[in-house]
Amino acid sequence: QVQLVESGGGLVQPGGSLRLSCTTSGFTFNNYWMYWVRQAPGKGLEWVSSISPDGPFTMNPDSVKGRFTISRDNAKNTLYLQMNSLKSEDTAVYYCAKDPRERYYSDNYATRGQGTQVTVSS
Repeated sequence: QVQLVESGGGLVQPGGSLRLSCTTSGFTFNNYWMYWVRQAPGKGLEWVSSISPDGPFTMNPDSVKGRFTISRDNAKNTLYLQMNSLKSEDTAVYYCAKDPRERYYSDNYATRGQGTQVTVSS
C-alpha cells in the first residue's frame, strides 16, 4: 500500500524558512519522479517542484524558483522541500506526490499524501 506522509508545516513570518519532509512506503521510491504541489484556499492544485528518480534533475515554476529547493534521500525513502524567503502567497496546504509510472514524468499528482499546512503571516 502506497503511503506518503508530509510533515514540517507551520506558521512562519514573511521572509522565513521551513523545511517540509515526506516519508514514503509501499513502493520503490528511487524509481519514481516525485513532486511537491500545493493548494491555497479557494484555488486549484498548483505544481511547486519536481525531482527525478535519482535526484540530479529538478524543476520549479518561476513563482518559487530561487526560493524553494526540492531534494530526496533515496536511502531513507524521503522527499524534502526547503522553502526560503517565504511570502504570504505561499500560504497553502502542501502535498507530496508520486508519478503513477516508474521512471516517467507525467505531471499526474493523483497519488499524494494528506498534506501539511504552511501559513506565512506576520
